[in-house]
Amino acid sequence: MNKALTYGRYQESPHAFIERYSSLVKRIAHHLMGRLPPNILLEDLIQAGMIGLLEAQQNYDPSKGASFETFAGIRIRGAMLDDIRRGDWVPRSVYKNSRRITEAITILEGELGRDPNDQEIAEHLEMTLEQYHQALNDVNCGRLIGMDDLGVSEDAVASEESLEENLPFQGVVDDNFSHSLADAIKTLPEREALVLSLYYDEELNLKEIGAVIGVSESRVCQIHSQAMQRLRSKLKVWTA
Repeated sequence: MNKALTYGRYQESPHAFIERYSSLVKRIAHHLMGRLPPNILLEDLIQAGMIGLLEAQQNYDPSKGASFETFAGIRIRGAMLDDIRRGDWVPRSVYKNSRRITEAITILEGELGRDPNDQEIAEHLEMTLEQYHQALNDVNCGRLIGMDDLGVSEDAVASEESLEENLPFQGVVDDNFSHSLADAIKTLPEREALVLSLYYDEELNLKEIGAVIGVSESRVCQIHSQAMQRLRSKLKVWTA
């Protein structure tokens, strides 16, 4: 059967198609903007998202079972995140500090038999507490950091070609990872686990979380960053 007939309205002209789904792109862009550093421009996200939308139009196959809006949403968001990562606007020192913090947490957990606190991590890194908190700010708010960076991305199922071949195995991997992640989160200090829950489950932004737990937006950024570094350490078998 002719592909254009099979896909119906998804194969209309690019201009009409973009007009129909531009609101979806903008909605995803605005949602991401509330969770990204201030130097990311909304216009850049929308532009990348439009490319993702057109890719979704070309690759969507309704026989796979997902609705077009669900499939396109994954491709649009993935295109935006890929564009941010390709920008490589993060100084090398930020990546270096991220690795050092994760390594310090791993070492101290082994030595202490518990989660180290801020002061202990700072001392291990030969930093003042203020310098350590600034490093956390740089790592968390100076780059995109989230659950995707821990090992399993929702975009793994975005490729039409990979759906049929890899989904059964990927499902096992995702399921095992999810269980490991859930177990790791349960071991986090209470406030760090709460921040992750508010950020990822409730989808509050940093300012809103600060209002809930009674700290500044900057401090929420630090708590989130430290929680993610702890998870990297606990899930190193997945993130290596």
